Amino acid sequence: MLDGEPDLEVVGEAANGREAVELCRSLRPELVLMDVRMPEMDGLTATRMIKEEFSITSVLVVTTYDDPDYLLEAIEAGAAGFVLKDTRKRKLLEAVRSVLNSEATLNSELSMQLIKRFASETTERRMRSPRAPGKPNGAPTAPLEELTPRELEVLTLLVLGKSNPEIAEELVISRATAKVHVRHIINKFGVSDRTQAVVRALELGFRVPETGR
Repeated sequence: MLDGEPDLEVVGEAANGREAVELCRSLRPELVLMDVRMPEMDGLTATRMIKEEFSITSVLVVTTYDDPDYLLEAIEAGAAGFVLKDTRKRKLLEAVRSVLNSEATLNSELSMQLIKRFASETTERRMRSPRAPGKPNGAPTAPLEELTPRELEVLTLLVLGKSNPEIAEELVISRATAKVHVRHIINKFGVSDRTQAVVRALELGFRVPETGR
């Protein structure tokens, strides 16, 4: 389904999760399409290992499940999003390009559902172990104070599950400018994609201002 696309190159294929991790070490791909049910090592375990070693590699989980609880587990493992196994080629290409271009991969309703639950679980963990979060995967991270006022506005909208066009409309800026701000946030947090930028922001204690919509 991906072969023949001029802007995409399939650099490797793995038969199981363990092989996927090994190939990532040698190939350093920008994006991994990760099946969940595989022999030797399941996809979620492989995703965690890949993200621990290569924080800037994005992972799209390929699954038959669209249960929010299951998808939350994938996001906590480090996934940027998911695609269903019966997804048509056009939708798959859209998802792949969305991740590579720092666009949204989850619809706003599902994104909010996952983020709210993650925020709740993060708060519970903080109460049980009240210490500052460490740097994940050895990647460089920036305190929220290092984000510019505009980037904080964009981050608020990211947490609310807004797409780049919606961010542009909300802040009255161009889509290109919105994309640049999103990419700056991703880079400052040392993560691979907008989903993990939101996860990292919540880990750092970010909360949507009461005036945020």
